[in-house]
This record gives sequence, structure tokens and C-alpha cells, in this order.
Amino acid sequence: MPHKIGFVVVSSSGQEDGFSAKELMVHAPTVSGWRSPRFCQYPQEIVIQMVERCRIRKLQLLAHQYMISSKIEFYISESLPEYFTPYQAERFRRLGYVALSDNEKTGYKARELKSVYVNAVGQYLKLIFHKNYTNRYNLYNQVALIAINIIGDPVDFHEENLPTRDKLIDQYLGNSSEDPAIDTTYTGKPDAISPLDDLAFDMYQDPEVAQIIRKLDEKKQEAVHHEHYDYAKKLKQAIADLQKVGERLGRYEVEKRCAVEKEDYDLAKQKKQQMEEYRQKVYQQLELHDLLDIALIRRAPEQSLDPLEHSTSPQPPPQQIKATASPPPDKERSTEKKTKRERQMVPEKLPKVTSPKPVPQHRSPSPPPAPTPAAFVPSINVDALPYDERPLPAQRKQKEDAFTYLEPEVNEDFVGDTPRSRITGEPEPLTEKALREAGFAIEIFGEALVAGAYSKTWSYREDALLAVYKKLSDVPTTTTKDDLKNMLRAAIFLIRRAIKDKVSSVFQASLRLLKMIITHYIPKHKLGKGETAHCVEKTFPDLLSRTGDTANRYRVMASNFIQEMALFKEVKPLQIIPVQLVQPLKGTLPSRLALSQVELVENLVKEMGTDTSGFTIDNVMKFALGALDYTTAEVRDRGVRIILYLYQQNRAQVLEHMPTDEATIRKNILYKTLFDGFSKIDGRPTESELKAQKKAAAEEAERKKKEEIRALQEQLAALKEMQSEVQAGKGKDQIPKAKADDRGKKPLMSPNNEALDDQSSVTNYLDK
Repeated sequence: MPHKIGFVVVSSSGQEDGFSAKELMVHAPTVSGWRSPRFCQYPQEIVIQMVERCRIRKLQLLAHQYMISSKIEFYISESLPEYFTPYQAERFRRLGYVALSDNEKTGYKARELKSVYVNAVGQYLKLIFHKNYTNRYNLYNQVALIAINIIGDPVDFHEENLPTRDKLIDQYLGNSSEDPAIDTTYTGKPDAISPLDDLAFDMYQDPEVAQIIRKLDEKKQEAVHHEHYDYAKKLKQAIADLQKVGERLGRYEVEKRCAVEKEDYDLAKQKKQQMEEYRQKVYQQLELHDLLDIALIRRAPEQSLDPLEHSTSPQPPPQQIKATASPPPDKERSTEKKTKRERQMVPEKLPKVTSPKPVPQHRSPSPPPAPTPAAFVPSINVDALPYDERPLPAQRKQKEDAFTYLEPEVNEDFVGDTPRSRITGEPEPLTEKALREAGFAIEIFGEALVAGAYSKTWSYREDALLAVYKKLSDVPTTTTKDDLKNMLRAAIFLIRRAIKDKVSSVFQASLRLLKMIITHYIPKHKLGKGETAHCVEKTFPDLLSRTGDTANRYRVMASNFIQEMALFKEVKPLQIIPVQLVQPLKGTLPSRLALSQVELVENLVKEMGTDTSGFTIDNVMKFALGALDYTTAEVRDRGVRIILYLYQQNRAQVLEHMPTDEATIRKNILYKTLFDGFSKIDGRPTESELKAQKKAAAEEAERKKKEEIRALQEQLAALKEMQSEVQAGKGKDQIPKAKADDRGKKPLMSPNNEALDDQSSVTNYLDK
């Protein structure tokens, strides 16, 4: 199996003071790497010697963020050339080159890790660096290399026939189909490469922890070989835990180095103490589970933490060891101190180390009686996957439950108390997408718990939330603020996912957990209003979306919880929920969701008022007027009710947002209803009432007029009757006299004619 190959730097064409090429022999988060001299001549070259003759499978280069070479060429050789012989160039064979990015897109803040797959045999490797990319940060036109990693297999001289010098020349001139450097005799399929040998692993891991991880990985492989699978599973879990530990310690070391460069020695001291405390806590956990003594087995006192010395490759012959440069004295001193510290931490465990290679029976102890989170870790055989489908080390390190080892305060038998222990089977393993999405939660709670939260079985999802509930409830007050905040954010991530769950019990469990965090967890640990605001801001949009669910019970549960949460004494002063609720309704918003939002505003305005609650007359009026334009009648009616309620509280401000009361405005039935409601609240008659009063007055006037007409008609009838009687009594006396007068005088008008004139005038009056 290909593995990391140790090497030493034989020579370099030049270097800047403090950035020697010897730095390339060390892989750690704080290494500075090699830099070329300022304003140097190009090309620059570095020659390295591998500890043994090998077949190189993979080369990895970590470039500088702005001192970037435009091209790097690779040459390989079987032996070290004599630099002053005229044919020295014939000793090295060119493998090819890689071009690096100019890094302009990243703003010169990221380092490029370039991996090259080759199949070449040799012991000496030469790197030629061509001219640098020009940028504003590289003031002296330098190139730099942070780290180089070689992965391959050892090859002895008797395993293959080396090509002659003539064949090499022919191959170089293109006259032969054979390639002496890129060996074509190897026809087998490339073996898998361990993630622990990847350059990214060493560059992000604390060197001491990285060495322990490699020792544990060796033990795991031996346990699998001897079919001690329980013990292998335990080791696998410990390796995943230590990978997280190593990354954190690596970050602390970088922060400490930065503090020293800034001469902030108080911060540097604090980081150092933080590293020691965290390292001791982790080692105590490993010791508790009988793993630390195993990690120290076969650790020779004189061994260094240098990746060259701790390479998994077989030890080179004595003559090759002599050619290997010894680590610097400061490295040896640091190694001595680290080894001494580990011995002081576990004095009772060291007597168990009786031989450099323990028998397999001691590597597979019987399973512990109490269940641990390892019992629920999904098993994924990464080595069985094709190489291209294997997760990166940064993702693979998160695939185990690390909570028990990383948190000594948590009781080991905790998982046995959870409902999950009563369920047979395990949740299905997380997919690659889930691993990327839930990486932070896995780091905090472990993969087993997060796998339950992502499971397709609702009972696992519910149990995962209950487990988080219990973890947060039992966290001691002595826990650091950073850890408390990290646990809070990881829990909020799982809550947001559970809020969207279609199963009622899972949804209710998420609401209970959220309530506990806001009302108990944050006040207990005095995390402050900022964390409360974070919880509300992250979960409120998901809760509000559930108020538009098709199932009525989910709508009711979500609405009730939002109203309850808005009235929490921890949440109410923040005024987050009112401000979010009064956002204008969009026309594309589903009707159920819009109706629920309007109902929430109506209920909470009545509960909280408009003084210091986040609700104001202005923002609520804008929201309500927007609701009047919504397509659903129920939403519009709720908007009218909100405006009428606000009018009762403050009439002047409400009228400022309303249009004038005109006939054209009243054609809109909603505004007509509003203005009529305003009139009722003020005690004034409404427009309809005024119309009814006018109509009643007109009807009364018409009735009175008709009565007068009827009285006049009765009087006229009586007059007519009287006239007829008078005419009937006097008619006989007037006829003879009229005949006499007709002869000599002009006839005069009689009283009857006058009466007739009076009658016609009365009739005309009545007609009018």
C-alpha cells in the first residue's frame, strides 16, 4: 500500500534568512516553508533525497499564498549526481511540470494544494521553480513552497532491471518506447492511499496528536487483521476523536504564534494554557478507555515527531540512515518535553508496556459493560470504496461520535438512558451531502446523534432531539463560553431541520427543545441577548412557514408557539418577532400563510400593544393597508379589524395613513366599511344611517302633504255640495227676470257665475 515517504533536503539554489529549505522536512500547521532569495535569478531548484529507493505514486505541493511560481518542474534520479561533472544533467530524468494558479481570484489569501499522480522509480527528486507571478504583495519577486509530500512504495534494486545509460538517452531523444523514469513495467491497479498520509492531514493537525493517530491506525489495522472488530471499532472512534482534537490544537498553536509575533504575550500564555488543559483533558479520556497506553507502545524515547522519522515506510538500511539529516536541536528538545509530559500524565499505564510489540490478545479487550456512544456509530468501510469516491480527510474525520471522548463531563451511560436504547437497529449512515451540511453539528454532538436526526425513521429523529435536550440540560456551568455557544448553534441547526419535519412528535420535540434553550439554557449560562436573538432569528422564518401548512394542527401548533415565544421575557424586549411579522405581504404569498400572519399580528397587537413591543401605529398600519389589497377575502377582513382596533387606540395617527373620506373612495367597499366603523367608534351616525334618516324625513313630509291634500279635497267636496243646493233653490226665481232683462239690457253676471269662477279657481289651486 502506498504510504508517506520520508526525505531530507540535500541542496537548494538559495534561500531567504529564516526560511530554509530544511523547513520542508517538517509538516505542521505552523511551518513557514522555503523561500527563495530576494530578487533572485530564475530558475531556482531544490534537490531532496528520499530515505529509500521507491516508486513514487503521488506528489503534493502546498504553495504560498502570493509568492507563487508560474511553473514547477520535476526530475527524478537513482543516485545523486556530481555537480561538477560535465554529464550531471544525464542523471536526472524529467517527469513533467505543473502550473500553479496566480491566486488573484482569492485575493492572495488562500494557498493552493497541488496533487500530481505519477509512477516513477528513484531516490532523488529535483524541483525547478520558474519565475514568479507578479502581484502587489510580492515586493521582492520571490517564490516559496510551504510543504511537499511524497507518497509511494519502497522498491529494491533486485526487484527490477534498471535500464542502461544508452536506453535512457534513447528514451530522452524519443527513440525508444520505454521510459526509465516513468516505469511502464508496472501494470497493476494503484493501491489506495491512506488519508493519514495526505499532506492536508499533517498541515492541519498538531504533530503530537497526529503521531498518536498514526499509532492507533496501525493498531486498528492489526485488530482488523486478527478479526478483533469490537476493538477496531473502538480504535476507529478514538482516531476520529483525535482528529478533531488535533485540528483544534493546531488552531491554538497558530493563534499562539500570531500572538507572539504581535508581542501579545498575555494572549500567547493564555493560548498555551488552553492547549495544555485541552490536551490533558483528552488524554485523560483516552486513558480512561485504555487507549493512551496503546498509543505510546513502541514509542522510543529518542524518536522525534518529525514526519520524516515517523513515516510509515520501513526503516532504511544503516547506510541510508547516515545520509538522513538529523532534526534540529530545538525539535529534539520539544520532542523530549512532549514525551516527558505524556509519561507524567499516565504513570500507572506505562508499566503495561512490556514489549515493543504486544500480542494481539491485549489489543482486543472485552467490550465494556456499560453502553457507550460507539454502540450507535454507523460503520462505513472507507477502504472498500473506490479511491475517487472516498471522502476527503477533512470530511472523513467527522464521521465518528466524538462527544464522549471530548467532553469528560458527560456521563458514559447517558445514551443508555435515552429512548434510542430501546430501539433495535441503528440509523442509516449519513450521505456525503449530509456530512458536508452537518459538519459543525457532527463535530459538537458526534455522528451517531446527527445520523439519528437525519434518519428516515421518525423515532430516531425524535430521540436525537431528546438526546440534545438532555445534553444541554446537563451541561455544567463551568463549561467555557465558546463551547456553550458552539453547542447552542449546533442545536439550533438540528432544530431548524426538525421544525420542517412532517411528523407531529418530531415537530413538537423541536419546539420543546427551542423553548428550553431560550428560557433555561441561555439564562442559566448567562450567554446574553445576542444568543437569544440568534435563536429567534434562525428559527422564526421556519416557524412562520409552518403556519401555512396544509394540515390544520401544524398551523395551530406553529401559531401558538410563535405567540408564546413572542411573550417570553427573554424574547419580548428584543422586539424581533413583531418587526418580522409586520413585513408587507407579497402577492405571491400562499393564502394560508398570509392569513396566519395577519392573525398573528392581530392577536399579538392586542396582547403586546403598540408602545414598546416592536409594534407601532406606523408599521402595523402599513401592514394592514397592504393586507387590504390581498386577493383572499379573509385576509382583507382581518386587515380591516386590525385598523379598527388601532383607531380605538390612536385615532389621529390612523387617519394620517387613511385617504380622505370622499364619495370616490367610498366606492371601495373596504374603505366604506372602515369609515363607517370610524363613525361608530366616534359615536357619529354612519353614511347609511344618515341616508336612512333623510329617507324617513322625506317620507314623513310626503305623508303630511298627502294628508293636507286629502283635507282640502274634503273641503272642496263640501263646497260643491253647498253650491249645488243653493243653485237648486234660486233657479226658478231668477229665470223670468232674466228673460225681461235680455231684451233691453246687457245681461249682468249672476251669483252663480261668480260661484263657478270661485269653484274653477279652487280646482286649479288643488290641481297645482
